[in-house]
Amino acid sequence: MSFSPINALSPLDGRYVAKLATLRPLMSEQGYMHRRVQVEIAWFIALSDARFAEFKPLSPGARTYLLGLVKNFSETDALAIKTIEKTTNHDVKAVEYWIKSKFEARPELQAASEFVHFACTSEDINNTSQALQLKSSRELVVLPALDKVIDKLRQMAHAHADVPMLSRTHGQTASPTTVGKELANVVVRLVNTREKIAGIKLMAKMNGAVGNYNAHLAAWPDFDWEAFSRHVIETPEPLGLGLTFQPYSIQIEPHDYMAELFDAVARTNTILIDLARDIWGYVSVGYFKQRLKEGEIGSSTMPHKVNPIDFENAEGNLGLSNALLRHMSEKLPISRWQRDLTDSTVLRNMGVALGYAVLAYNSLCIGLNKLELNEENLAADLDSAWEVLAEPIQTVMRRYAVAGAYEKLKEVTRGKTVRPEDLHGLIRSLDIPEAEKERLLVMTPGSYVGMAAELARRV
Repeated sequence: MSFSPINALSPLDGRYVAKLATLRPLMSEQGYMHRRVQVEIAWFIALSDARFAEFKPLSPGARTYLLGLVKNFSETDALAIKTIEKTTNHDVKAVEYWIKSKFEARPELQAASEFVHFACTSEDINNTSQALQLKSSRELVVLPALDKVIDKLRQMAHAHADVPMLSRTHGQTASPTTVGKELANVVVRLVNTREKIAGIKLMAKMNGAVGNYNAHLAAWPDFDWEAFSRHVIETPEPLGLGLTFQPYSIQIEPHDYMAELFDAVARTNTILIDLARDIWGYVSVGYFKQRLKEGEIGSSTMPHKVNPIDFENAEGNLGLSNALLRHMSEKLPISRWQRDLTDSTVLRNMGVALGYAVLAYNSLCIGLNKLELNEENLAADLDSAWEVLAEPIQTVMRRYAVAGAYEKLKEVTRGKTVRPEDLHGLIRSLDIPEAEKERLLVMTPGSYVGMAAELARRV
């Protein structure tokens, strides 16, 4: 069977293949190989500039050629490395041999070929490559997709800042809010977690088999290998890696930063699950309508249905993402003694975990863009819930020391269908200033929204 999206084992590479086209070049195995080549080349060029007598600085032409191997890395190159791996049964060694094969007919590079992968353990290449994958995925895919959700919610919060809506704490009628304020609540939460995702330093180490520069110092005992390693890791791309230097490690980088990053993404996803469920509920009770899409079918047997499928899709995929992200954040910082291999297969699923998140962010954007506010339903809901004005009335009564304020309102409203005239009769009987009575008499459920509109516009 030849591979195609229709027979893919994962829906990320099958049903949803087109929706993750931006993530695939970065987090696929080809993307991993690409970053490994980048790390090996950066290390090799830096060694040539270290002023070792045995490795003279490379010519401008050689440098341009080497950087071109990185810049122009293709699927053909990745497949060539996979072919070499069939013999080596070692993926990092296959990358090393592929780079050396590119030195043929270039005497200057052939003479220095033993400095490819010099003093490195495989994890020096892997951990840096994984950090580079996360760096590009965060900057180019994850944050832009999340920003679209935040921007749309902010736009909706401002547009609907003044539209009153009945709250439902514990599923029961409660003090009114506005549609915009409820969306603003989510914006503020997402902005906070977005800052956490963006602010996590991506760490990398290049210090040998157990983190002590053993092989490095065996070759050149008087060279400052720690400073050299820091230079390669922290120098901006393309000559360096543009990451943050990790000074202490066993064979593997500790992965604590990965746990922080994945936890931050998972927390963001949890907020969005909360949003997806709330919007689903608001669609269900008719606060929102969904714009129809020509030719779309909601049910195979019920022609009238317009289902909130985008929010359901998002909720499911956010859950899948979190299951993987949380496993990785719990597992990756743990390694037996100086290294075990349990992290390796887990790390190959970083793209899967992020892929489900990005897929969900895109679904949310599609769903949010379909929504239309049903102000008639919102107004009708408020008009049937005059009991929510028990709160402001009894609070004013308390201000003027009217005895038993709470109890009097409870007697009039709790468990009853409350009509405006029931409240107005009580208000007129109160021993409070006439101006306060007038203020309460003109109040409606739709006008009792506090600072909601102002808060909605503030985000």
